[in-house]
Order: sequence, then structure tokens, then C-alpha cells
Amino acid sequence: MKRTQLLYTTFLVFGFFMIGCEDFVEIDTPNFQITASAVYKDDETATAAVQGIYNQLYHNNTAFSNGWENSVSVLAGLSGGLVSPRSITHMKYGPFAQHDIITLDNPAASANLNLWSSAYNIIYLANSVVEGLEQSGGVTEKTRNSLLGQALFIRAFSYFYLVNLYGDVPLLLSTDYNVNTIAPRTLADEVWEQIEADLDEAILWLKGATGYTDGERTQVNVYAAMALQARVCLYRKNWSKSEELSSLVIAQSGTYEILEDLNQVFLANSREALWQISPVKGSSIYPTNTNEASVFIIYSLFGRAFGNIELKEDFISEFEAADKRLNDWVGKYSEGLYYPYKYKVRSIYRDVPEYSMVLRLAEQFLIRAEARAHQNKLATAIEDIDQIRQRADLPSISKVYPGIDQEGLLDTIMSERKKELFAEWGHRWFDLKRTGKSPAIFRSNPLWQDTDVFYPIPEEERMKNPNLSQNKGY
Repeated sequence: MKRTQLLYTTFLVFGFFMIGCEDFVEIDTPNFQITASAVYKDDETATAAVQGIYNQLYHNNTAFSNGWENSVSVLAGLSGGLVSPRSITHMKYGPFAQHDIITLDNPAASANLNLWSSAYNIIYLANSVVEGLEQSGGVTEKTRNSLLGQALFIRAFSYFYLVNLYGDVPLLLSTDYNVNTIAPRTLADEVWEQIEADLDEAILWLKGATGYTDGERTQVNVYAAMALQARVCLYRKNWSKSEELSSLVIAQSGTYEILEDLNQVFLANSREALWQISPVKGSSIYPTNTNEASVFIIYSLFGRAFGNIELKEDFISEFEAADKRLNDWVGKYSEGLYYPYKYKVRSIYRDVPEYSMVLRLAEQFLIRAEARAHQNKLATAIEDIDQIRQRADLPSISKVYPGIDQEGLLDTIMSERKKELFAEWGHRWFDLKRTGKSPAIFRSNPLWQDTDVFYPIPEEERMKNPNLSQNKGY
């Protein structure tokens, strides 16, 4: 492949990706139309197209996945109640923390729109890859299978967040403008079924993809697909399949391990990472750190604390004094002012030391522990939890809670999930919702309504598509 031809393909891909995210569901056929003959001519150009989607996941316009102010980690993190805006009157963050999102013409509504539309933009791109690979005859079977598996994973990954945040959502499985612009919402159960089907198929296509290219854990392999499917099965209460899949991932000790040093977990290509998103490499002008570091770290400037988000003190008080997560993953600006400190490099102008963590091994132990506990396999569930507690320098469950029963163990697992996964991808918010505990946790908030478990469908999208109904309570 001549360099000029690859650059031409990259230009086409880039132009296509720059389509406005917020107009995704109702856009016209784009001017930068990528055809199968142009982009899926051979292995190299097809691979470049899929790599473009990975790059797009961190793009400024891709709010839901880029770790920045309108991302799942931030907005759903606020809804989960472990982090809060430093000022409850913050016009964007306050409504998510207070479960009082207005649907139009305010910063919170704009953030909600960005969350929704950016996920659908990624789905559109994944659909375009699936269609392009199906139409192309120039891509070898091995490359086609791998790229198809990756595209299906990315589509399932995006729908996972949409269905958890909004419930019923349009299920768009093609790039057909005429269908997509008037698509109604699909029942959540059907969306979940499609997520499972996509991941099962992705696992099938990726069965030969067990490693990482050049050691970079930024492309999906078969174990990343299994890991997400293990989570999906947990949410769907398919305990046995969840246990089976997480066990397959955990067994890959030659590739993955629980790192003893917590300060190494979120480094680029750490051995705990199943899949990471790399920040776009910067220049002498733009820093190249993770967005999570930029948005979460509270820093001092002119003697003042800067940063809009803090960890709640009542959450800090839940950590045992010896817990290494308190010392290594919680930053302290001053007494009573704490912040997530999993990512430590707030601004840098050289090679990126940290990547945004999406899937990691510790979650798989927590998934398997919960799946086993629900099957009353208490002894092996405790072994899994103790893997996480041991890393945190905490005593085993059997020592702290001898004779613990199933209900007590499930509560303990939820507590460990809270302390292990805080400020990551909305885990706490989703855990409360899927276990039905949201009403009990948030009813002390006078603004809470039980319908607040789902965000509103963005009103701007409903204006464009009259077939989009609104969630109850909005």
C-alpha cells in the first residue's frame, strides 16, 4: 500500500467521523460517504477504518466515552452519589447529582444530549463497518473476522450504556437514514437481547484474537468481549453464564493479573487492563493526559482550589484506615475536600503515562463473586472477594465475617464494588439501579422520584423525531 493511498483513506475516514454527533439520528447522507470500495479495499484500509472508531471514542465530540465533563464516568458518577459537585447549584452537575434533570435549554440538558448523541454516533460508525465488511471482497477472512468482532463489540458497548441510562431506546442496526430518522424506541429487553447477541457473535469472530497488537491494550480482543458479556449476563441475572465467562478471563494469568501496586493499575497497558482508550497524542500546544485526570483532580492555583467535583465525605468514611485504596486512589486537597485520584497526571506534554481504563481484571473477580454468591457458592465467592481485599491490605472475609450468609455476602460484594470501582464508568449508579436499591438510597432527597432511575430522552431529539416517546416523570 502506497503511503499516499493510506493517507487518502485516512482523510475519508476522518471526514466521516467529523459528522456532527448531536445530529446523528437525523442527519442526511453525509458528504464524506465512505464506500466499501474505498475503505474496505484491503486489510490495511479496513483496519485503519476500525482504528478510526477507537480514536473517535476519545474525541472531544464523543462525550459518553471520552472521560470528560459530559462522560458516563462523570454524569452517571454524580447520579450514583459517591461524587458530588463542589457547589450543588452547579448548573450542569447539580441536576445529575440531585436527580432533577430539566429536559431543554440548560447546561444539564445539553450534557444529556451529548451523552445520548455521541453514543449513537459511535453506533452509526460501527454499523458502517459491519455493512462495509459484509460488502467487501478485498479483505482477507482473518482480518474480516477480527474487525467484524471489534465492530460488533463496540456497538454492544455503546448500547450497554444507552439502555442503562435511558431504558427503552431506538435500536438502530444499519446506516439507513430513512429508517433511523423516524425510529421509535425499542423495549429495553429487546435492546439487551441485541447486546447479548452482538457480544456472542463478537466472541465467535474474535476467537483467534487473544493478544494485543504491539502490546497496546487499546483494541478489543476475545477476552475483552467475554468480560463485557460477563457483566451483561450479571445484569441480566444469568449467573451461571456470567461465572463461566469471567472465569475464562481470569484464567488468562499469562496476560492479566491483579497488580499489587495500586499506582500502576491505570498506567498505559497495565497488566490489569483488558481494554483501555488511549488519549489522542498531543503536541507542544495541547496536553495529552487522560480527561479523567483533568476533570477529577482538584488543584491549587493562586491559593485557591480549582475543580468542580469532589468525593463525598460519607463515602470516604466507609473506607477502613488500612485500605490502600483510601491512600492511593483518594486525593486530599484539604481536610474535608477529597477527590478521585486513580489518574494522577493532570497535564503533560509528552508521551502519555496513563490510558483511560474501560475494562479491568478486578471487575471480573467482583462479577464472578456476585454470580457465585447468587448460586450459593459462598466459599468460592469469598475467595474472589478476598483477591480484591488482599490487594487493598484488608483481612479476608472469613476472618472479618465468619459464618457470613448469602445476603450478607451480597451486601459485602456491593460494598467492595463501591470502593473498588468508584468514579469509573457509572458503576455505582448502575449497581443501585439493577439491584433495585435506588429508591431506598435516594428517597431522602426531596427531589427524588422513582422514575429518576432513567435520564430523560433529549428533547432536541424528540423535536426531530416525533416517534420518540419520553420517559415517565419528565
